[in-house]
Amino acid sequence: MTNSIGDLAEAEAFLVIGSNTTEQHPIIGLELRGAVRRGARLILADPRRIDLARYATLYLRHRPGTDIALLNGLAHIILKEGLEDREFISQRTEGFEAWREVVEGYTPERVREITGVEVDDLYAAARIYATSKPAALLYAMGITQHTSGHQNVLACANLALLTGNLGLPGGGVNPLRGQNNVQGACDVGALYNVFPGYQGVMDEEARGKFEEAWGVRLSGQPGLTVVEMFNAAHEGKVRGMYIMGENVVLSDPHSRHVQEALEALDFLVVQEIFLSETAELADVVLPASSFAEKEGTFTNTERRVQRLRQAIPPVGESKADWEIICEVAKRMEGVDPVQWEYNHPSEIMEEIARLTPIYGGISYQRLEDGGLQWPCPDGDHPGTPILHVGRFTRGLGHFSPVEQIPPDEEPDEEYPLILTTGRVLEHWHTGTMTRRVPGLEWLVPEERIRMNPFDAAKRGIEDGDWARITSRRGEVEARVEITEECAPGVVFMTFHFAEAAANLLTNPALDPVAKIPELKVCAVQVERCKD
Repeated sequence: MTNSIGDLAEAEAFLVIGSNTTEQHPIIGLELRGAVRRGARLILADPRRIDLARYATLYLRHRPGTDIALLNGLAHIILKEGLEDREFISQRTEGFEAWREVVEGYTPERVREITGVEVDDLYAAARIYATSKPAALLYAMGITQHTSGHQNVLACANLALLTGNLGLPGGGVNPLRGQNNVQGACDVGALYNVFPGYQGVMDEEARGKFEEAWGVRLSGQPGLTVVEMFNAAHEGKVRGMYIMGENVVLSDPHSRHVQEALEALDFLVVQEIFLSETAELADVVLPASSFAEKEGTFTNTERRVQRLRQAIPPVGESKADWEIICEVAKRMEGVDPVQWEYNHPSEIMEEIARLTPIYGGISYQRLEDGGLQWPCPDGDHPGTPILHVGRFTRGLGHFSPVEQIPPDEEPDEEYPLILTTGRVLEHWHTGTMTRRVPGLEWLVPEERIRMNPFDAAKRGIEDGDWARITSRRGEVEARVEITEECAPGVVFMTFHFAEAAANLLTNPALDPVAKIPELKVCAVQVERCKD
C-alpha cells in the first residue's frame, strides 16, 4: 500500500476493484464501511455482487478480465470533462501525452461494449473519483491474477496519477495483500529475481554486497516463478523441491499438472504445520511451528513490520521455520556451520537491516513500542506511513499506456461460461487450518458452484442440485447455489475444499511480465449430475 490503513478514514471516496474487501480483508473492510457511514462515497467494480456492494454508492458489474478497458474508460471521461489534476500532472509526472493518445480510444460506448457497464454509470464513477480529494484506490488479486495483471496494475496507477491522488493522506494506490506475511516474504527476497529489499539479482553491485556478507558466489540470473517451477519439474529439468507453508496442490492452477510435477521429482521436502495435501506427497515432512509457538515479525499490507511473540511452547517435535532451515543448512556439504549460527530471530533481523536499506532502521528493540512502516532507513527514522510524498522514488511518476488484453480463454460453444475463483469469509486459502475448526466447518461445510438463475434454468439445475463443472484441464462435482450474486455467464467457486478442488479447472497461463497465472478467468461448462 502506498498509504496506511488508518488513512481510509480520511478518504472522501474509494474505488475498490478486484477486491472482496469485507470477506478477504475484514479489518480493512470494517474501516471501509466506517468511512462510508461517515459520508465517504464508494465505487465498487467487481464481476460479482459481493457483500461490499450493499455499501456502495455505485456498483459497476464488469465482465471478468475487462479491468483495463474499465479503468481506461474512466480516465477518458475524466479527461473529456477536464477533471484531471493538471498541476500534479505537469509538476510530478511524465509520459502523459503518449498515454493520453491511448486513452482517447476508450470512449464510453466502446467501454460499454467491452465491459458491459452502462455509459451513465461510467460517467458517474469517473465524476465521483475525480472530484473527491483525497480518493483511495484499493485492489487485490482480482486485478493481479490475470494474464494482463501487470498492465492492470499500471492502469490503476495511471488513474491515481491523473487525479493527483498520490502522496497525500487518504489517497493512494493500495494493493491488499492476500496473506498475512506475503509482504514481508517479498521484502526479504522470496521472489525469483531479487535479493532482500528488491535489489535485483542482475545488479552487480547488489549481488557483490550479498556475496561478501554471505561468503558465497551468487547467480546473476533470475530463477523460476512458481508455475515455471512446476513446468520444469514436469519436464524433468527440476528434480528436487523444498516447499514451506504452501499447499500448492490446492492453491495453484491446473492442480493435476502440479501433482504430476511433484510426483515426478526425485526428492520433495515439505515444511508444514499440518499434513496438507501437498505434504502427503513429500519424501520428507519437516514439522514447523505455528505463529503462536514462535518469535518473529510479520510485515502486513501497509508495509508495517510488527513483532510476533511466542504464546505457547512448540507442539511435539516442531520447530520454528528459521531453526529448521538453519539445521538443514548446517548439514549440507561444504557449508560453514558458523554462518548459520543464530540464537534468536532478532539476530536475523539485524542482518536484514544491515543488507536491506528499506529495513535499515528496524530492530526488535524499536518494535517493542509498536510497528514501523518501511522505508525506515536508519535508527532515528520514524518510518514512512505514506509513500511518494513530494516526489516519487524514480523522480517523476510515469504514465504507462496500456491496452485492453482479452483473457487467455474466453467462452465458446464447448465451454460457454466463465469461472472466477476466490474465498469466503469463513475459510481461508486451502483450508489447511480453517477446515480443522469445527465451528467454521459447521458454517460452511462444503463447496458450492455459485451460478445465476438464468444459467441454472437453462441447464435444468435447481438450487442444491449436484453438478459437474468442466474445463479444458479437469472436472469437479459440487452442489449448486443459485444466486443473483453472479451475472449471467459467470460462475464462482472457492479453492478451500480438496474434495471439490476448483484449481483442477483453472488456467496456468501466465502474465508475460509478472509471471502470475490467470486464476480469475477460465472457460467452463456446468451440467447437472444424473446421479
